[in-house]
Amino acid sequence: MSTDCIFCSIVAGDIPGRIVHEDGEITAFLDANPLAPGHTLVVPDEHTRRLNDLPDDTARELYEAVHALVPAIESAVDADATTVAVNNGEAAGQEVPHVHWHVVPRSADDGGGPIHGAFGDRPDLADDELDGIADRIRDAR
Repeated sequence: MSTDCIFCSIVAGDIPGRIVHEDGEITAFLDANPLAPGHTLVVPDEHTRRLNDLPDDTARELYEAVHALVPAIESAVDADATTVAVNNGEAAGQEVPHVHWHVVPRSADDGGGPIHGAFGDRPDLADDELDGIADRIRDAR
């Protein structure tokens, strides 16, 4: 736990949170500044800054919790769908340096759009550039 992390403080019970799931490894709670009713944050209990830093077993447990929560959240707020997202690092928009998944309930008429709307112009990449990027990603694993 980090003493200066708001999510760690919620997990520890030091500050109030509207907890919807806790199992000793993963905690989920309603976002205090929701994008939609039912907007839920799912976090590992152990303070971890970025997805890249999560142990494999914690990453699996985190996804399992998200997977179980999605239908429960959709049902609870009568949502047509959900957007599930991770902002991984400050440049990606991560505001709290503790790994967290957003589960945002959606409806057909909510005015939101697909994730592609969060980005500006798309790069115009040639096939050889795409091949090179794919090779580098495979090599980095």
